[in-house]
Amino acid sequence: MLRVGITGGIGSGKSVVCRLFKLLGVPVYDSDYQAKWLMANDLSLRTELQMAFGSETFDAHGQLNRTYLARMAFTDPAQLAVLNALVHPHVGRDFEQWATVQQQAGHAYVLKEAALLYESGAYRQLDKIITVFAPLAVRQTRVLHRDPHRTPDDVLNIVGKQMSEEEKMQRADYVLYNDDQHLLIPQVLKLHHELLSHQTLPTG
Repeated sequence: MLRVGITGGIGSGKSVVCRLFKLLGVPVYDSDYQAKWLMANDLSLRTELQMAFGSETFDAHGQLNRTYLARMAFTDPAQLAVLNALVHPHVGRDFEQWATVQQQAGHAYVLKEAALLYESGAYRQLDKIITVFAPLAVRQTRVLHRDPHRTPDDVLNIVGKQMSEEEKMQRADYVLYNDDQHLLIPQVLKLHHELLSHQTLPTG
C-alpha cells in the first residue's frame, strides 16, 4: 500500500482535493484534526503539554484550553517549536496505526493531509508527495472569504511561516493546480488511476 502525503499552503485547496479523493474511496488522514484530538485525549501527550506549558493548559473540567495554549505558543517561535516537537511524534505514531488498519482493509493507497508535511518531518513516513498549488493572490482571496476574521496581513504572516510554494513543488512527486485556470477533477482522476497502479507520474 502506498502512503501518499498531500500538502500545500494556506488557501491552496488541500481540503477540496482531499474531499475528491474521499469520493473515490481513498482513506484520508487529516493531520491537523488528529493533532487536536490527540492533544485533548491522549493521556501521555496531555501530561507532556502540562509539563511544558503549565497547569492552565487544561481547564478545571479537564478540557484543553486552546485560547491559553495559542497565546503561549503561537506568539513565540521558541514555544511553538516546543509544541510541535511534542505533538508531531504522537501524530506520526497515530498515523502509523491508522495506516496499518487501512492496509489490512486492502486499500491500494492512503493520503495523509498536512500543512506542515515537510516542516514536521512527516514526509519521511511517506512514499509519494502531492503538492496542491495556487498563486498567493488566489490563496489570499480564498482565505479572506472563508475566514472573515482574518486580515490580509494575517494571511501573509501565516504564509511567511510555511515553506515556499516553489520549494514544495520542487520536492513533490506530483503537483495539482488549483489556480482557477486548470480543471481540478480531471487532474485528481488521472492521479488516482496512476496511484492505483503504483505507477509514477511526471510532476506538473
